[in-house]
Amino acid sequence: MPEVLAYACDDKTAQFHPTTITRREPGPTEVYFDIVYAGICHSDIHTARGEWGSVLYPLVPGHELAGVVRQVGSEVTRFAVGDHVGVGCFVDSCGHCPECERGEEQFCSGEGGTIWTYNCVGRDGVPTAGGYSQGITVEQDYVCRIPDAIDLKVAAPLMCAGITLYSPLKRWGAGPGKRVAIVGMGGLGHVGVQIASALGAEVAVISHTRSKEADGRRFGAVEFHALSEPGTLKRLAKSFDLIVSTVSADSDLDALLGCLKVGGVLVDVGLPEHPTTFRLGSLVGTNRVLAGSNIGGIPQTQEMLDFCAEHGIAPQVEVISGDDITAAYDRVVNSQVRYRYVIDTATFAR
Repeated sequence: MPEVLAYACDDKTAQFHPTTITRREPGPTEVYFDIVYAGICHSDIHTARGEWGSVLYPLVPGHELAGVVRQVGSEVTRFAVGDHVGVGCFVDSCGHCPECERGEEQFCSGEGGTIWTYNCVGRDGVPTAGGYSQGITVEQDYVCRIPDAIDLKVAAPLMCAGITLYSPLKRWGAGPGKRVAIVGMGGLGHVGVQIASALGAEVAVISHTRSKEADGRRFGAVEFHALSEPGTLKRLAKSFDLIVSTVSADSDLDALLGCLKVGGVLVDVGLPEHPTTFRLGSLVGTNRVLAGSNIGGIPQTQEMLDFCAEHGIAPQVEVISGDDITAAYDRVVNSQVRYRYVIDTATFAR
């Protein structure tokens, strides 16, 4: 069984240290691949710091994995040694419930449910460990092919940030003739601006300040609005067909709903830590919709990767070493990264 180098934390203080973990030998339908890059998602931070409930420590987070296939099982048909591949937020599901059969494995309702890439228990009875490691074994049906046009270091964040924005933008019809606002210009938002623009929508950014305005316009936004400027949301009343909020901080949902046209949709993908409220009148009076969105299943994730390759969409990343992870968490929380930290696993040392 392969032993790989990894970085783990032992408690909610999320102090990361080098370690080794054991991956299983690939079974007949499994793929083992060397993880070359792993993105740092805000979800990693929430989990590692115990903000979303119980944690299986020691924890090796990471659900934005990109790498190169090293070994395949005897019955693998989809991949070969040397292929560039990625894994996102989950690594297994029952495969035969209605949700899985629809290609929405992230909502698996079968026995065992969705098996998340980390902080879960896999089919082998062992806690799952994520991408802050140098290799992983996964069933071929939960692996995506990374197109040659996408560099591995920018492919990694697409496995979560990319699909998290692509899914609601596609579901709610972002495209020509639609005005779309992306709230927040962080790791998720800067990818969402690019995707919405490539889909043909007229894109605006709603951010806290104007410090990222030049970037927002470079990514495809035609408008940029700052919440720090008094009256911004009032000026934007009834402006948008679709708003996607990516912020994890508490927000004024009623004020954002007021920025929608009649029948418009506000989708929240930020998942703030604390409960929030809104007035039903903000929806009922104008046929507006307040929705949540998770990630996407394997078919849609592959569709997203192919779309990004076709349109030249790439997250803006800062590559860091394993020893930088602990400090990077604080910088992400303080919005000091532009726009996604990606860990180079070649920096891991015993």
